[in-house]
This record gives sequence, C-alpha cells and structure tokens, in this order.
Amino acid sequence: MGRTKPKKKVLSKAQQPPNVAKEEPSISALLEKAQTLIVQCDYELASKFAQRILQKDSSNVEAKEMLGVALLETGEIEQAKQAFQSLVPPSPNAPAVPPPSAYLYLAQLSENDPRAALDYYKSAVNLLMGQLKGKEKAADGNGSDDELEIKSNIVRALVGQVEIWMDPQYDLCFEPEAERTCEDLLNLALQIDPNNPEALQTFASVKMSQQKPEEAKQCLEQAWSVWKDYDPKLPPIPTRLNLVKLFIELALYTPALLVLHGIMSSDDQDVEAWYLEGWCFYLMSEQAKESGGTYDELTWEELAKDSRDCLETCQVLHRNQDHPDKPILEHVQELISNLEALGIKPSPVDEGEDGGDWEEVDSEDDDGDIEMQ
Repeated sequence: MGRTKPKKKVLSKAQQPPNVAKEEPSISALLEKAQTLIVQCDYELASKFAQRILQKDSSNVEAKEMLGVALLETGEIEQAKQAFQSLVPPSPNAPAVPPPSAYLYLAQLSENDPRAALDYYKSAVNLLMGQLKGKEKAADGNGSDDELEIKSNIVRALVGQVEIWMDPQYDLCFEPEAERTCEDLLNLALQIDPNNPEALQTFASVKMSQQKPEEAKQCLEQAWSVWKDYDPKLPPIPTRLNLVKLFIELALYTPALLVLHGIMSSDDQDVEAWYLEGWCFYLMSEQAKESGGTYDELTWEELAKDSRDCLETCQVLHRNQDHPDKPILEHVQELISNLEALGIKPSPVDEGEDGGDWEEVDSEDDDGDIEMQ
C-alpha cells in the first residue's frame, strides 16, 4: 500500500493570522510620485497626491507648491493662487524662507494688478539673489547647474518686470521713471548673465521704443549669435516669434527667415509663423523692386510668389483652427489682395501633396489598420 499523503490542516477564521496592516507610503515617496505625475502632465492625479501629503503634513512646502501647479494647469486659477499665497507672507502658515517660485507664479497670476505683480517679482529676485550668493561662495568660481538655473530665474523675473513696465495696457508705461527703470532692470539682468538671449531681446525692444534702431540691432545680433548655437535647448516658440518680429522691424530678413524655418521644423501648423514668413517675403519683394529688381539674387516676382504661398497657407490654417487673432487674418487678406493686383498668383498644389492623389482617409480595416481609399 502506498504512503498516504497527510491532509492539509485548514485553519478556522478564528485561527487565521491577523492581516498585516499595509505600510503607508512615506511623504518623500508621495512627493516623488506627485512630481512624476506633473512631469507626465497628469495634473488631476498629481493634485490628489499633493492633497494626500498635506493631510499627513499640512505645512509641507513642496506639496503646497505642487498642488498650486496642478490646480493652475487644470484651470483652477483662484485655488492655485490661494495655494501659492499660503507659501508667502502675510500668510501665518508661510515658511520662514518662502520659495521664490511661489512669488514668480503669483506675479504671473496678478495680471489685473501690475503693482502687485512687480512686488512679487521683486521678492522673488531678492530671494534668488541670496541663493546665488550662497552658490557662488560654495562653488569657488565654478558655475554649477543649480547656479545657472538660479541666474536664469533671476533674469526671467527681471525681464517680467520690464514687460509690465512696457505693456501699454497699464499706465506704468507713461510714468516718467518707466524708461530708466527698464534700463536699470535689464542692465542688472545682463550683469548677472551677460549673454542671456531673453534679456538681450527685451533690451532690443526697449531700444526700439526709444527710437534707437542701431543699438536695438546690436542687441538682437548678440542674442541671435547665442541662440543659433542653443539647439536643442531653444527658447519657446512664442519667444522666438517675438525675435522674428524685431528682426523684421529692423529689416533683418535673413535671420528672421532662419528663425522661422527652425520654428516650422518643430510646428508647421503655427499660424503666426506662416504669417510672419509671408510678411517677411512681401517686404523683401518690395525692397527688391526699389533696389533694381533683386534681393539676395532673387527677383521681386520670386519673392512675391513665396509671400503669396505662405500667406495662402496661413489663411487656410487660420480658418481651419478658428484662430482667435483676427487682425492677422485681416492683414493676410490685405497682402494677398495687393499681390493679386500685381499679378502674383498662388502656386498650384503638386499632385501627391495636400491630398493630390489621395482621397480622404475615413475608414479602418478589420485589423484596425487605416485603409487608403
């Protein structure tokens, strides 16, 4: 007879060991998760993690700041503002040393109160300058990544103040001290970071407003010499578009087109980029006509043709996207009308492009692959 297997002893509920309580994640783990979610643009879930941290530690500065960022990104502007305000005086719960970023966010959220925005920017700069001095002493002259980031944030805060002073929607631009204040702020920015392209570009704008085109041109050329070597860390597209506008205003068409080509290589659906390229070619065409018919070995007709094609593309994109900037569309239509009067027609669409031989894709096969009809 074979050996009998012993029966497994079944424990009754009373005999079963008690469930071991699941260990709660640490605050540092929750902070790391919330930060990861923000990087992944999952702001709603990031907000929940930040709130969970604050339930454990109501004074946690990082959690409050991340909560503010998440709320801001989900459109909860007032709640985001309250989160950042809790990090700075006169809030009784503000930390002894508020995070400069809280002041920077509050400055950006104070569009309706320019004086308050300026005060927030000043507070951020004061804190950042203190941090910079500490980093410089510790680094013994060798700039660290942290030091470079602090410098960048200081310059951004100083430029932010200049933009408020220059903004025509505020009365500040009419104040007698406006011009001197803007120059002082930008000189400080360039003292901190002499080749900062954003500060140089803003200085060019100030010089243009002062009717000093040659000085503006020098600032722009210096900014461009830095930017063209920045790749892949190029400034955001809106900043580059502003650079293009200044180039065009100073009749620096070649660098304007180079910047535009870089923008379009990353986003060929940008309405303003197509508009500015069309406008740039239009002005080049006019200059060619005035100077004997050519510009950079291109005839005025060739340049006008390029202008017409860019403007036609801009017009289509503007309508398809229901773009909110109506003045752009009005100017585009005016320029197209002028080119039409000169006999400049749009280029025909080549077959195989823009749907030439392909009909609209509107179905999928059984495997989920797109069929071409």
